[in-house]
Amino acid sequence: MSYVIDTSVIVPASLTGRWPRSLARFALAAPTLLWSEAASALKQLEWRGEIDADQAERAVSWLQKAGVESHDSRELILSAWQVAKALGWAKTYDAEYIVLAQGLSVPLLTFDARLQRAAGHLVEIRGPTEA
Repeated sequence: MSYVIDTSVIVPASLTGRWPRSLARFALAAPTLLWSEAASALKQLEWRGEIDADQAERAVSWLQKAGVESHDSRELILSAWQVAKALGWAKTYDAEYIVLAQGLSVPLLTFDARLQRAAGHLVEIRGPTEA
């Protein structure tokens, strides 16, 4: 089985340096947007003092070998635009994950409760512990 994952899933994994057991056996995919979002989230955690520079650098290094299949965001933006429009969103970031999950016919894994509520009717959405 495969899943699309978002930043809310990969950032905690990067901080521990491993996937949770519940995800380790699955093929994981994401739009290329994931890498910028994850690096930005880690930098923000460091900037706020929630993690130190060494933790941040280890997490970013782990991202580079996380084994997530990247799908070109350029291929997703038109459909993501339409999803964001339909949901009344000002941004298309989360819509890219939805569109990719739809296109691959796989569930989307996220810790983002807002995303789960807003888009659960468009694609199957699970929390990482439900994988």
